[in-house]
Amino acid sequence: MFGPVRKIARALRGPSIEDRELAYLNGAVDRVDLEYRQRQIDRGMFRKAF
Repeated sequence: MFGPVRKIARALRGPSIEDRELAYLNGAVDRVDLEYRQRQIDRGMFRKAF
């Protein structure tokens, strides 16, 4: 009964913080860029409170 509702809720929910961080890291073009992006994440780039 709740299966379709859960599917719709998951589809409407935005990506999680972990998903956004991983996508950001996957966009790195080389090792230096990857290390820079890791530092940005460690500094809280995606976890700031609004």
